[in-house]
Amino acid sequence: MIISRTPFRISFVGGGTDLRSFYSEEPGQVLSTSIDKYIYVVVKHQIGIVEHKYRINWSKVEFCNHIEDIEHPIVREALKLFEIDFPIEITTFTDIPGSTGLGSSSAFSVGLVHALHALKGTYATKHALASEAGSIEVDILKRTMGKQDHFASSYGDLNVFTFNADETIAVEPVFYTNEVKNTLEQNMMLFYTGLKRDASDVLESQNQATDKKRDVLVQMRDLVHPLRDVLSGNQEMANFGDILHQGWLLKKSITNDISNTQIDNYYEKARKAGAIGGKLLGAGGGGFLLLYVEPKNQAKVIDVLSGLFCLDVKLDSAGTRITYYDQDKIDMKQSSIVLSQK
Repeated sequence: MIISRTPFRISFVGGGTDLRSFYSEEPGQVLSTSIDKYIYVVVKHQIGIVEHKYRINWSKVEFCNHIEDIEHPIVREALKLFEIDFPIEITTFTDIPGSTGLGSSSAFSVGLVHALHALKGTYATKHALASEAGSIEVDILKRTMGKQDHFASSYGDLNVFTFNADETIAVEPVFYTNEVKNTLEQNMMLFYTGLKRDASDVLESQNQATDKKRDVLVQMRDLVHPLRDVLSGNQEMANFGDILHQGWLLKKSITNDISNTQIDNYYEKARKAGAIGGKLLGAGGGGFLLLYVEPKNQAKVIDVLSGLFCLDVKLDSAGTRITYYDQDKIDMKQSSIVLSQK
């Protein structure tokens, strides 16, 4: 049995410039982090005495004997990619529901790829895990999305990801002090709006607007360096909220699908109560609202958003990892395994 643990992510600035429609013309760039909320993927190589070769437990339970019959698209394509032709059971557990703007499908893809590498005893870097997981969703399943979430969940911590026209992706860690980390964790507040949406639908709308809104996307990308300066201790931390606010106003201007009257109302209430800035996480349309609020104003913000669930989060620094590996019970011919490293 293998269990992988993969963090969800928060994208701060630059989201949308990781779409191929943008970075095929000029580099895209995103600054994001992973958080201490996870998806767990359990993969078990079953003995031969089973009624069905493949058992997949997600929002439904699937029993199949042929990979092509598996309904879960990511599982189906991952098993094909790894040439899994033996009885296997796959189960997932998650801290946060899907479709809430925290990159759940990407985290699942990374966690599944990681667990399957472990099951087969093969080595993969964090870059390879993110690339393979992203390829399943973007290149094989043809989903309208970027690969920033796969890299954020794979690497963990605070990073700048640069997306180039030749499909290479550069990863630069953001260097920060414990004081900056503590301040960021203390001042970040996440509120669940209760609104769920299909990220692909919102991203398709944005994708179609890329050419017309390229100047806006360039401005969003160009907020990456100022925000990195803040996190590196070269500017006041209060500027973090200001930069989030600038990015959110820019993002909302791309398409009407990104926000709505209800979300705008929540955001304006929070700003009047003392939030310096914030943004809706993920593609838009629902999910979690991220706010940057100094401690002195947090009670007021919680009061004006009293109908919303406030989620406490900390930064995750490990990225995807194997938390359980029972080698003795895997009837395979690999003698050892090296877990993924940065």
